[in-house]
Amino acid sequence: MIQKKKKLSRKEIKEDKLVNFYKNSVDFFENYKSKVYLYGGILVVVAAVVYFYVNQKAESNEKAGLELSRVMSLYDEGLYLEAIEGRQGTNIIGLKRIVDEYGDTENGETAKIYLANSFAFLGNYEEAFKFYEEYHGSIDYFEAASLAGQAGYYAMQDDYEKAANMYLNASKISKVNSQNPNYMLNAGIYFLKLGDEEEAKILFDKIKEDYSTSLAYREVDKYRSLIN
Repeated sequence: MIQKKKKLSRKEIKEDKLVNFYKNSVDFFENYKSKVYLYGGILVVVAAVVYFYVNQKAESNEKAGLELSRVMSLYDEGLYLEAIEGRQGTNIIGLKRIVDEYGDTENGETAKIYLANSFAFLGNYEEAFKFYEEYHGSIDYFEAASLAGQAGYYAMQDDYEKAANMYLNASKISKVNSQNPNYMLNAGIYFLKLGDEEEAKILFDKIKEDYSTSLAYREVDKYRSLIN
């Protein structure tokens, strides 16, 4: 006589599934444990490398900040050549060396802008442009300064289209940048030179409406008067 198959309860079905899952997990680990150990070891090594890199980067950024703070007194005094090269007999190593040694840190990126400005003040526009272009930091103010510096270079080359658009882009980086009206004024001037009076008027009107306390506000009317 054929025995009637016993119907498993929900609890027994659940326990059976757990047993199978455990067995399958053990079998999987036994079959692939060498690979698990290998990949686990790789992850540990990667984590250690990342940790070391982050700490080294933070330490380098701190050193760059210290060196930058030392050289800023020369920059603020208008001693741009010394700011670039450093001052012999002191612990001021100069902006160029800061960029060379720490250029991949945030403070090193900031040093690129001051280095570019220093070259520009000395009339070395090619070197200035190079370091404006090399800026890849994350500070909005300096990103805008980088674009504006490049725009000034293109304006000197009579490339008014690049100059206008770069000044315009500089004005859009941050809404709270005090230089925005100046960037917009310059962008408007070069749009005028390109014959784009409509774009120039938009920028000049915005300066009149939003930046009444700026230096650009005092200048804008003489350029607006050129628009038909």
